[in-house]
Amino acid sequence: MTAIVLRQHRVPLWATVASGAVLWLVAWFVALPLANWLTYDVLGLQAGSQLGDAIAFFLYDVPKVLLLLTGIVTVVSFLRSFVSPERVRRTLAGRGVLPGAIAAAGFGVITPFCSCSAVPLFIGFVEAGVPLGVTFAFLVSSPMVNEVALVLLWGLFGPGVAIAYMASGLVVAVAAGLVIGRLGDKS
Repeated sequence: MTAIVLRQHRVPLWATVASGAVLWLVAWFVALPLANWLTYDVLGLQAGSQLGDAIAFFLYDVPKVLLLLTGIVTVVSFLRSFVSPERVRRTLAGRGVLPGAIAAAGFGVITPFCSCSAVPLFIGFVEAGVPLGVTFAFLVSSPMVNEVALVLLWGLFGPGVAIAYMASGLVVAVAAGLVIGRLGDKS
């Protein structure tokens, strides 16, 4: 018997990440034309009709949401590999309950995540041993205070309304974190 030894070629990490990002972008930009082509050309539905527009919307939004989830979970997982859970725990938990909740709520404001993508970060914080109230403040503020809405409010209604929106979101998130933290201490 002759043994054949195959040489293994390892692909550099940067090449894998770059090709994944390119494929993700291609899928993102192809989703709308593909959905329209499938709906109106292949299925022969009329553009502007309720059925045609509903099917086109469905065929476009399902892949878009899946791509967003895949992208966010990948980025969060990638970031988690660089930021140790212990470091996050020390940063958020070492401040006390109120400062920790304020820091977590502030972190939630600057992260561009909806509730479905904030959950992996929330789980990571819980796994890292960050107190539940502090983690909950992040979970509430992340989807509640949206950067896009903040910019739109600033442009449409001025800085007063935008700052009130952000401040009220932070207050609700910190209060929710403190209440949940207090409830967690009693159990």
